[in-house]
Amino acid sequence: MGPILVTFVLAIFAIILVSRIARVVPQQQAWVVERLGKYSDTLQAGFHILIPFLDTVRYKHSLKEIALDVPEQICITKDNVQVAVDGVLYIKVLNPERASYGITDYNYAISQLAQTNLRSEIGKIDLDKTFEERTNINIAVVGEVDKASEAWGVKVLRYEIKNITPPKDVLAAMEKQMRAEREKRAVVLQSEGQRDAAINAAEGDKQQVIKASEAKKQQNINEAEGQAAAILSVATATAEGIRRVAEAMKIPGGAEAMQLRIAEAYIKQFGELAKSGTSMIVPANVADISSMIATAMGVMKTPTFETPRLSARDNPRATT
Repeated sequence: MGPILVTFVLAIFAIILVSRIARVVPQQQAWVVERLGKYSDTLQAGFHILIPFLDTVRYKHSLKEIALDVPEQICITKDNVQVAVDGVLYIKVLNPERASYGITDYNYAISQLAQTNLRSEIGKIDLDKTFEERTNINIAVVGEVDKASEAWGVKVLRYEIKNITPPKDVLAAMEKQMRAEREKRAVVLQSEGQRDAAINAAEGDKQQVIKASEAKKQQNINEAEGQAAAILSVATATAEGIRRVAEAMKIPGGAEAMQLRIAEAYIKQFGELAKSGTSMIVPANVADISSMIATAMGVMKTPTFETPRLSARDNPRATT
């Protein structure tokens, strides 16, 4: 039994010795090695050989990004309202040596710094702006905490506010204010709609009046042009008739035809005059048609109405 026990003890000793000499560091980790109680080296991912009984792995750090929960705390805004704020802080170890010897617990220290700076940033703004200024608050907290954590070998990547919880009475007041703002916007929108509708109706009436006046104007123009054209046509026709009558009187028998036409017109108009009333005033020689015709022909032979005389060459009946 003695040799077996010795062999067993030696095997255990060899295993312990090998485990202390040969070390494998996992990916995304860094181990801090001390030699006789003093910092010696930082082991990255991979296989490493240590000096037994001299080298000791003192700290093990994860190089992954770490999400650190920042506990809820009471902050006082610029307008003296207490709000409960909590958040999440994202950090990463960049220098394992500083993270090991620069501070005892960098997670706790960074969490406390974040809370302190968050209270300071919340105290700079009013309650109404805390919700819309989240991005600026996050940036400010990251900037301040990252300055302090640089000496600890830790990088603060970002900070996110999770919840901002005002007191219940403040929430009730904010809800009333929000409801009043919504009702105000509704009234304003309704009044603006009514105003726009009235403006549109007035503009429509204006356009209707303008179009109607333009149509009336065009109608008057068209009627005037029509009347002018009619008057011109009548005048042209009358002038043409007179011209032809004048030409007809120049030819043989024209004067006799004119006398006959005057006699017919005289008789017709006299008959119409007799139908229009029971009493009338007539000339003394009304029965003497020949004298009336002679009078009319005399008027036509006055210098105003007299037609040009035909020359002997144009009138074959003219005597020399």
